[in-house]
Amino acid sequence: MAIEVQPKASIQGIIGFNAWRNRISVAVKAEAKNGQANRAVLHVMSKTLEVPSSELTIVFGHTSRQKSIRVSSLGIDDLLDCFHRALETSS
Repeated sequence: MAIEVQPKASIQGIIGFNAWRNRISVAVKAEAKNGQANRAVLHVMSKTLEVPSSELTIVFGHTSRQKSIRVSSLGIDDLLDCFHRALETSS
């Protein structure tokens, strides 16, 4: 799944969908130093998708705001359902 990260945000969670970049927007409170923001992203995604963080892997963009994350235990339909619920809650 493609996401974009907003580090050092005042809130933490799924904040929307960037249609122009075709990415899910994720805000984290952590700074982008020493992997702190990456760990925070995995934590947010773990809570949102209700899966252990061990089932999530950043496969692209370790040092970029634009990242690709692999979820080993969910299919596309389950992912879409989780994101729809998260976006409804954030609105």
